[in-house]
Amino acid sequence: MRDLSDLELVRGLADRDASALARLYDRYGGLSYSVALRVLGDSGLAEDTVQECFLKVWNTATAFDPQRGSLRTWLLTLVRNRAIDKLRGRRSRAAREIDLAAIEPMPAARSGSDPWEEVAFAAEQQAVSDALARLPAEQRQAVELAYYGGYSHREIAQMTKVPLSTVKGRMRLALEKLHSYLEGKGLMDDR
Repeated sequence: MRDLSDLELVRGLADRDASALARLYDRYGGLSYSVALRVLGDSGLAEDTVQECFLKVWNTATAFDPQRGSLRTWLLTLVRNRAIDKLRGRRSRAAREIDLAAIEPMPAARSGSDPWEEVAFAAEQQAVSDALARLPAEQRQAVELAYYGGYSHREIAQMTKVPLSTVKGRMRLALEKLHSYLEGKGLMDDR
């Protein structure tokens, strides 16, 4: 059986060819699940999200525009956005103050159990936490919402009720300060 290109798969989906959907799932199902799981942290919700997104691709395949990006990008964007929507749905709409202290970054995948590597990793994590704590509250909130909460700049502006340009400015200043602090600790290499 010949391996179809993404564009051929989209044409098959538009023609309602179920085998094209199966091939699409074989090609991108695992990656889609990983994205959804990373955002949601719940395997059941991640599976539901992937299923919903593949159904949406099936039903809206004619809307795909290869000039705007690849099929992979389109699908993964659908999955990510749907997962974020589900994540927000689980949160109380009334609570605007988000407890980001409870959200911990996912640990990086590491191989082996080298004690020195573990110590270095813990020191890096502590340095990042210290750097975040040194930021002004507004800048820290913007960074945490973007990187730990998965929100876009526009969404952060709506949540915090400030202009989009203010959020972008806060992010730029915060990232510059974080970079400078971590560089001073010897954790950044600009080569």
